[in-house]
Amino acid sequence: MGDARLPRVKALHLPPAPWNGSKDGEFGALELEDGSLGLSYVLLDDSLGALAGGREAIDLAGADPMKVAAGWLERPGAARTLGFAAVNALSRHFLDRIGFVPPDAPDSIGGLDPQPGEHIGMVGYFPPLIRQVTARGARLTVLELRADLAGEHAGFTVTLDPRDLNACDKVLSTSTVLLNHTLDEVLANCRQARRLALIGPGAGCLPGVLFEAGVTTLGGTWITDPSGFKQAMQQGLPWSRFARKFALNATAWQSAGLQG
Repeated sequence: MGDARLPRVKALHLPPAPWNGSKDGEFGALELEDGSLGLSYVLLDDSLGALAGGREAIDLAGADPMKVAAGWLERPGAARTLGFAAVNALSRHFLDRIGFVPPDAPDSIGGLDPQPGEHIGMVGYFPPLIRQVTARGARLTVLELRADLAGEHAGFTVTLDPRDLNACDKVLSTSTVLLNHTLDEVLANCRQARRLALIGPGAGCLPGVLFEAGVTTLGGTWITDPSGFKQAMQQGLPWSRFARKFALNATAWQSAGLQG
């Protein structure tokens, strides 16, 4: 049964299809009737093509967001993408309702503050972030799925084996591990890490359970101008000026008296 107190789904906002090759074109947003927006990566399993060309998105208006959110755990493909966006939209609804605003992110790498001699792990190959780590003199190991990237590179190593994260002091992971349900595997191989930052536009869920599991920082996108954000997304334009990056740790979360 759904919760009658929750706002229903209002609309789904998608970037242009097919993907235009930009980072901004990789995410869509589910909107609730109260204006809450939840982001999700739409390139996994060709979700963008499926949602742009099918009826699933059209039929969303008025839907129970809890039922949509269940698709994140129970269904594959586009339904999973929609479910994750619904989870993030419901999270934003809750945070707005209690008046909680997460603090600004200090940087783009989850505040990991890499130091010379430290061994940093990174889940996902992101050249701009790689440069931020290696420029500080830290050793870097990147976990990737693409076999063509594996091997030694200038200043860092790319591996296909998640067990290589066990040697890392700190780990930076894309929030896509939440969408594709690979977080448990990452956590299982990061037990030696002092800090584990989960970052990305899709990192918009309530963080309590993640903190309990070993994540130390959740860094996501906090939309500050919903109207401008939606328009830019639908036009395939950069939407960073309509949002800000935040970084939330367990201390800040618990100090606000929040759990879950």
